[in-house]
Amino acid sequence: MDNSILEKINRFTRRPLTEDEVYVFSVILCDNDIDRDCERFSDEALDELREKFIGRTGIFDHDPSTANQNARIFDTAVIEDGSRLTKHGKPYRYLKAEAYMVRTGENRDLIAEIDGGIKKEVSISCSAARRICSVCGSDRDKGGCEHVKGRMYGGKLCHTVLSGITDAYEWSFVAVPAQVSAGVTKHFTDTAAVSQPAAKVIAEADEELRRDIRRLAYFVEGTEAAKSAGIVCRGMNTQQLIALKRSLESRRVKGAVRAELAGEAEAEDCNAGFLMK
Repeated sequence: MDNSILEKINRFTRRPLTEDEVYVFSVILCDNDIDRDCERFSDEALDELREKFIGRTGIFDHDPSTANQNARIFDTAVIEDGSRLTKHGKPYRYLKAEAYMVRTGENRDLIAEIDGGIKKEVSISCSAARRICSVCGSDRDKGGCEHVKGRMYGGKLCHTVLSGITDAYEWSFVAVPAQVSAGVTKHFTDTAAVSQPAAKVIAEADEELRRDIRRLAYFVEGTEAAKSAGIVCRGMNTQQLIALKRSLESRRVKGAVRAELAGEAEAEDCNAGFLMK
């Protein structure tokens, strides 16, 4: 291990740690592509998150208890992949972080699961001051915008651009991240840029939402609930799928599966103050 890595880690420790005491891994926190909730970070937001995530704690399922802390970020970088384009046709950029854990008998299995690709997907929680409509440029939190996320306007997919990051709270290992590419990585594999028709992009995003809904239903009430959820969501549009997914996420802790669809305005306004990606 390079001494410069240990120097960065030891900025957060009470005593200098040695190479044998720490486990280091890389993680992709987020990117500038349109995610499953029809939102994306602006390039400026990625740069802001790069600074704010240094020193932030890694936990599980966004449970902010002290006992749930398992890792800490010691370095970050925004990387541009010149061979790949986002769904909105811009160069793909992602925020990569370097994290460490102190090796203990208790986290030996967790380290093995990270190395084995079992613990992989991550999600971040942060606060964005502005939520800009990609169609008209209006701040959705200030009103005056009637465009609906997930719909097509002038041949382009309407989505919300998150910018003005005011704080970064934590990052979590989760079962279903909003951003498809977020996760633990050893090497980020380049993907050739592919130009897809908007309809195909929407269809693929909707199918990912349906898979997420089935998984969430399974985690809460098992196989039969997952089957029922799969049938219910077949005829839903993007906004309805997003609303159902959020409904299931909110009920996962309570242990109840009950499909409750929010209206388009309600689905649009949730998480306005506190954003979990």
